Amino acid sequence: MRNEMTGDRYVNPYTDFGFKMLFGSEINKELLISFVNSLLGGREVIRDLKYLNTEHLGTSERDRRAVFDVYCENERGEKILVEMQRGEQQFFKDRSIYYSTFPIREQGLRGEWDYELKAVYVIGILNFKFTNEDTDNYHHEVKLVDLNTRKVFYDKLTFIYLEMPKFNKTETELESMFDKWMFVIRNLSRLMDRPVALQERVFTRLFESAEIAKFTREQYEEYEDSLKAYRDWQNTIHTAVMKSLQEGIAQGREEGREEGREEGREEGRKEERLKLARKFKASGIPVSIIAENTGLTEEEIADL
Repeated sequence: MRNEMTGDRYVNPYTDFGFKMLFGSEINKELLISFVNSLLGGREVIRDLKYLNTEHLGTSERDRRAVFDVYCENERGEKILVEMQRGEQQFFKDRSIYYSTFPIREQGLRGEWDYELKAVYVIGILNFKFTNEDTDNYHHEVKLVDLNTRKVFYDKLTFIYLEMPKFNKTETELESMFDKWMFVIRNLSRLMDRPVALQERVFTRLFESAEIAKFTREQYEEYEDSLKAYRDWQNTIHTAVMKSLQEGIAQGREEGREEGREEGREEGRKEERLKLARKFKASGIPVSIIAENTGLTEEEIADL
């Protein structure tokens, strides 16, 4: 059955259902292993993963709860936490640090213990741009570094962030497994056929699992609910964006009037459009929507 809400052939991995079905289920464990290995770039190879409880409580009743999207450990006991972040969050970096404390603290042993820890990886797949830097870099790997020596101070705590809106490679530009995984996560729900470039066996498994026509009735209904929640969230964000854009344009027009000159009015409007376009581009709003509502060209927005 094809998705009645969108006509899509494949599941949307940005939905809770889609992400957890592809990466958080035992039956599709090889997908997660391949994806994580592509991020590590050959520095180490994960051969097996064991899924762990995704809900964690603090050390006391007053501590906050943390619910992870996917939480697992490899054959060496290293902890891997994977989060799909669908929208911009004010304190996202703080949240990442906070989440990393759970797999660290749970390694503590009662009685005699020398404090040796297994490595912890926090992987964030971001459906927005979380930096204000004018750069095309979409793959961030963060470790504790000594600022004087510029060398890694502690190599057992790694944060990996993937800014998906910045990844714009076409199928013909895909070279590494990392490129292919980025492409398929970014574009899966828009594809109608399996791309020729994705011929590895692991992608055979992915496209078989992601095909909506193969869902059971129960899976289909669960996905429909998850997709509706995702689209409601998108509409809420877009409505807020459009309102802010219109208010910003009106403000720019008023500022231009106060200057009393035609060039002042136009300059005020243009500057406000540019400021708002820059802000919403960083939030991952499609360029076409920003252009439609600001009067800027897509080229002007791309240059921001």
